[in-house]
Amino acid sequence: MAEFSISQLAALCLQNNLQITTAESCTGGLAAKLITDQAGSSQWFERGFVTYSNSAKEQMLGVEQSLLEQWGAVSEPVAKAMAEGALTHSDADFALSITGIAGPDGGSAEKPVGTVCFGWSWYAGSDRHIKGSITTRHFKGDRETVRNQSAYYALEQLYKLMQS
Repeated sequence: MAEFSISQLAALCLQNNLQITTAESCTGGLAAKLITDQAGSSQWFERGFVTYSNSAKEQMLGVEQSLLEQWGAVSEPVAKAMAEGALTHSDADFALSITGIAGPDGGSAEKPVGTVCFGWSWYAGSDRHIKGSITTRHFKGDRETVRNQSAYYALEQLYKLMQS
């Protein structure tokens, strides 16, 4: 498969009349920026949430405080809750979430700098039940590199999920 470009995601959304939303923490809105760099993105990008603090995750996306306390903000359960919250707090058909440790500080032995958790949620079936996928990746590089890799990875995986 050829290298992914955001214009491919745009074309897929337009062809299928789909809207997407983003919920971002460590990337600070970078995925939304990459989307809105595309001319005409208002036709397929519904909104973006930048939920950097835990309280923003709770207030804007409905992430339960108990999840944050039990697993920490950088975790697959929180990434899942962020994606589901973005989906249910928007008019989008698909949502992605990104939460991680971009560095240079903030890492630990358990969650080193470059650890990023991702979530994707979408409506499926005639009853529009929520389905989803989560994963964790470990990226190398400085803060900017980790953030860029995270945003592109989240968008590319969203594209792949939308095709399946």
